[in-house]
Amino acid sequence: MIGTLINFAAIVVGGFIGLLLGARISEKVKTTIISGLGIFTLLYAISLFLKTQNSLVVLGSILMGVLIGEWIHIQEGIEKLGIWLESRFSKSEVSEERNKFIRGFLTTTLIFCIGPMAILGALEDGLSGNIQTLVIKSVLDGFAAMAFASTLGFGVLFSSVMVLIYQGAISLLARQIQGVMTEPMILELTATGGVILAGIAVSNLLEIKKIRTASFIPAIILAPLIVFLISIIK
Repeated sequence: MIGTLINFAAIVVGGFIGLLLGARISEKVKTTIISGLGIFTLLYAISLFLKTQNSLVVLGSILMGVLIGEWIHIQEGIEKLGIWLESRFSKSEVSEERNKFIRGFLTTTLIFCIGPMAILGALEDGLSGNIQTLVIKSVLDGFAAMAFASTLGFGVLFSSVMVLIYQGAISLLARQIQGVMTEPMILELTATGGVILAGIAVSNLLEIKKIRTASFIPAIILAPLIVFLISIIK
């Protein structure tokens, strides 16, 4: 849990610095920053997808994951959580500002939680106490939070809570799944996470096309499960 707490603190500190700097940065610069982060996220997502050893596993995970995600209304649930947090901690009643809060919360929650560093780092923290991966992730997330908060505002700070819950839960459960997660399972999980990150880049950062990226989340669970089932069949 120590690594996750460091990650939580890095996002909060970075977010607050971003909020303080936000008023001093022009809208043109803010837009360019988000575009730069979007391009980086897209390229990073592609590099994750290229780690796959079986692209059909990724495809199947995404398709089934989307069906489950839409069925249980994950996108709406996260958006409602964002609205609730905004109503509790933000004084703004302007629709545009509310949408900005939700966008900041949703975008950064997905970016900080999805990816191999979040999962593998939390696993290492829980299994062996090695926090090196999460420390590196903390540095990256801190700078990202600073950039996002300067443009997307207060909602970015609350993604730190989701990181704390998500990575903390993985660390606490890590001892229970020791020996179960094989390298092929991790690789397909990573590749599936890359597809979701690409969706975030296209939809929330570059704003090329609106995608309900939160509905893809179940695919992360399905990917290693499919690999496990395939190994049994073989």
